[in-house]
Amino acid sequence: MPIPEQVRKNWIEIQKRNEHPVNAIGVKIDGKDEKTLKVWRDEGIDQFVKK
Repeated sequence: MPIPEQVRKNWIEIQKRNEHPVNAIGVKIDGKDEKTLKVWRDEGIDQFVKK
């Protein structure tokens, strides 16, 4: 089930300001949280990590 477009846009903007994976509210994603990391990758948010 895809996430709503507005949530995705906000998540991208938040991710652009962080050097590590964060969820849609800006909290760092735990490396053990495979479910959230999968959505993070599937939605393409991983390409917006601050370098």
